[in-house]
Amino acid sequence: MRLPALTVWQPWASLIAIGAKPYEFRRWSAPRAYRGKRIAVHAGARPIRKEELRDLILRLRDEGAMGTALVVEPALELLDRVLTSPGILPLSHVVCTAILGVPERATELVPAGLADSDRIDHSIWAWPLTAIQHLEPPRPAKGAQGFWTWHGGDSA
Repeated sequence: MRLPALTVWQPWASLIAIGAKPYEFRRWSAPRAYRGKRIAVHAGARPIRKEELRDLILRLRDEGAMGTALVVEPALELLDRVLTSPGILPLSHVVCTAILGVPERATELVPAGLADSDRIDHSIWAWPLTAIQHLEPPRPAKGAQGFWTWHGGDSA
């Protein structure tokens, strides 16, 4: 089976996989062809940046879900572990699949200027991700920018 796939940096890909990140934020609205369809979520090759991680943990503790759109408890549990052991999260792997919903304007979910990333210029659209199927073990994959086709979807 082939699935459309989207590459997401860590730790956000793993936050999606555990259900702590119900929205993926992007500058562009998801293509209509993929809405309501199962997609693969790929953890990119970029190493985790500890400073980014510390900032996200602080914002979660200070602002909670309102400032990040994350589910606080499972997100903090994972992020605290990753801060001490960044190598526990897979890179260049498909970590889960999810149903992509109809995108919403991000400002309707979180106040302007806040989202799960400090890259606010990339946070115009919120893409709902539901019916998460965590892949254990994650599947190695190269990935690409934008949507690409993952050919390893037989078991998801």
